[in-house]
Amino acid sequence: MRLKLEPDLYHDPHTAAANLRDNTSSTSQSRRLSSEFGSTFAPAAMGEENADEEMLLLEEEMRNSVEPQVPETSGKEKIVISQECELITLMTRVKGRFDLTTNQIMFTEIASLKDDGQRHDFKFPIGQLRELHLRKFNLRRSALEMFLIDQTSYFLNFTTRTRNKIFTKILSLQPPNILYGSGRSPAELLKSSGLTQKWANREISNFEYLMHLNTIAGRSYNDLSQYPVFPWILADYTSEVLDLNDPKSFRDLSKPIGVVNPKNEAEVRNKFDGFEDPSGMIPKFHYGTHYSNSAGVLHYLIRVEPFTSLHIELQSGRFDVADRQFHSIPQTWKLLMDNPNDVKELIPEFFYFPEFLKNMNRFDLGVLQMTKEKVNDVVLPAWAKTAEDFIAIHRRALESEYVSQHLHRWIDLIFGYRQKGPKAVEALNVFYYCSYEGAVDLDKIANPVEREAVEGMINNFGQTPSQLLRDPHPRRLSLDELTIRLLKLELKRPDLTLILDRVQCTACDLSTDKDPVVYLSTPKSPPRSFLQTSPDMLITVTKSGILGCHSWMSFDKERGFLLEIDATTLNLKNRKKLIGPFHPSVTLSSKLFAVSVDAKYIYAGGIWDNSVRVFNLARGKVVASAIKHFDVVTCIAMDNCGSYLVTGSKDCTCVIWSLSTNSGVGQPTGANLQPNTAALNQNLAGNVVGSANVVHLTNNLTPKPVHTLYGHDDAISCVAIMTELDIVVSGSLDGTVNVHTIKHGQFIRTINPIGCTGLKIEISFITLSYQGHIAFSALDDTSHSVHVFSINGVNLGSKYVSGRVTGLTSASDYLVVSDDAGDVTMSRLYG
Repeated sequence: MRLKLEPDLYHDPHTAAANLRDNTSSTSQSRRLSSEFGSTFAPAAMGEENADEEMLLLEEEMRNSVEPQVPETSGKEKIVISQECELITLMTRVKGRFDLTTNQIMFTEIASLKDDGQRHDFKFPIGQLRELHLRKFNLRRSALEMFLIDQTSYFLNFTTRTRNKIFTKILSLQPPNILYGSGRSPAELLKSSGLTQKWANREISNFEYLMHLNTIAGRSYNDLSQYPVFPWILADYTSEVLDLNDPKSFRDLSKPIGVVNPKNEAEVRNKFDGFEDPSGMIPKFHYGTHYSNSAGVLHYLIRVEPFTSLHIELQSGRFDVADRQFHSIPQTWKLLMDNPNDVKELIPEFFYFPEFLKNMNRFDLGVLQMTKEKVNDVVLPAWAKTAEDFIAIHRRALESEYVSQHLHRWIDLIFGYRQKGPKAVEALNVFYYCSYEGAVDLDKIANPVEREAVEGMINNFGQTPSQLLRDPHPRRLSLDELTIRLLKLELKRPDLTLILDRVQCTACDLSTDKDPVVYLSTPKSPPRSFLQTSPDMLITVTKSGILGCHSWMSFDKERGFLLEIDATTLNLKNRKKLIGPFHPSVTLSSKLFAVSVDAKYIYAGGIWDNSVRVFNLARGKVVASAIKHFDVVTCIAMDNCGSYLVTGSKDCTCVIWSLSTNSGVGQPTGANLQPNTAALNQNLAGNVVGSANVVHLTNNLTPKPVHTLYGHDDAISCVAIMTELDIVVSGSLDGTVNVHTIKHGQFIRTINPIGCTGLKIEISFITLSYQGHIAFSALDDTSHSVHVFSINGVNLGSKYVSGRVTGLTSASDYLVVSDDAGDVTMSRLYG
């Protein structure tokens, strides 16, 4: 997900574009996209046979590829393959050269006539590659999309045969952290992933599943003509309070958006039945527009750069007239219901990115003709008071029981068996033929002018996703069915929020009152096989530094909750103690430790020599140490991927460290992420030139410092880090929270707690959610409080609490807080 706004250092208010719009009549604006296609390019005879033929070519390429070229231990780097290609960035094709070496992947832009000072070169180690997907571009199977462990992605276009060769060469190097990288078709990839069953069993959310489907079907944030597509889910945009328990609040997900209003069905059906192409080349269709295309994406995102500039470019240097802009959600829905020719579905931003609804850049978007109202922020439904309200409520609506029980019907239309063929005709779901995979073979068009025209038509009109299912999609379990299933199986941990009334508490003594547990972690080493199962690890550290590595299994119907206590903790002679010695001023707490995602190492701060130490969990011995701070380390945190560590110190600074393992490859990155999570977190500004600030692949366990972060006036008290969002947050005894980026160590903003009036304010705990919420606790002379901010610095809520906060963490959409009275509370992060 693209959540984080970045500073626009060269902000252009586009005044000239606004003036051109105001001084030109709407009828003379020549670059308007036609709502219907009248082109008569003959459909190519490609179809499924040709698609299968391309997969056979790929299989042949993989069979003929050389043996795996594992990087040489001598350190010598060799070129494996070098080819010209295009880097696809939204609506731009950047010509350059792709180079694959035994150690890294590179793209170098070929110098163009347009010298704007911005280059698109990039370089990254092969160990950074997390997913490698075969992609279409302009309906040709000629592209690759690469996702890195930090969620950066690159979309490269080649010729088909070159693409296949590049694909096999990359896989021959055996990238150590790759999760997805096979020559399977999208349908096969979905089937083998098990995602459909996970969704049906409510193991992943509706939002997650839709993002996975979009990624597997070839939708990409890097190509506006193949942008991820989400459904309109609501039909009520006028009520003061939205009732998510009322079916009338929702759109009929079994029908294409063009016929959700029953009044439009006859018109759409008659249009299909009555269509006859004199040339006999164009098949019948229900809609001459598409539910997802470049113009539609820019329509929604016009208030956010770089989409503002792209919209202006598409409109020949001017803003479109105000009445055609996206200015009101209720009005947009009304127009869709009244006009069967407008079939725009939604984009993912409607469920996580409130900033696109605000005109934060104060662009002059014009004045509506009828009301003379100036177009500014998007007009929201009556039930949403702010853009943040809308996103929170809309996201809850997406996860509601009604949508959960009907979403599979919409999936059938967009990705499934009703996407094309007789079932699509029956469902009134046939679009102009040029939007379908295999409909046009650009390689067979010899005339460059005609080829360019067809490419432009494909780019502007939009492309239908790859078909993932040929049978009806299974529906999702209802909550009642889920409860019955869990009671029968009791093998997997469900969403805790669904079974709070049936949670059972089991108490186990892991230490004595004189030496209480101060740190507890439950990492789980990822299985190498889907068939492998193992107990979870439970790592504990006591106040005196005694290390325990316990194992536990829950939801075992036969034996109940099982905990196998580490025997060494019971034997005085064999106890594993973390040897610092720790600094005299330090009291051991949960803030001083972090366990690696493979459950092999524990990182510790608070050491007398200001170092960060790495201990082997099996033996409790120091295996590495690193010093970068000038005073004792007071807090430490690791990202979910295991890629980076951040430490805070009494010296008022934070240090970001890159992590490695003794295997010579990047640490077990991405191990605890869901498949294709990269698609949820693609960074708009991700095309960054490789530098020394990325994860280095070394042969030792010593963390490598990559950035030192400044900005606090007192000791750092807490830190949190999330690679997927490229964000580090730090709290301090000076009462402030600072936000930095991981990649460049760039300062973004300072956040101050709301409502704290004491003379001495301190930040005590801090956490980050997967949606970019920054939650922290603060205390002053007289009160304790908890605050939630968005990743872009918007206060989403602040409240006073009765006791001193002793712990704070995020879990899914919830915030869990513990206090010194022994109470644990769970509440929504927002909304």
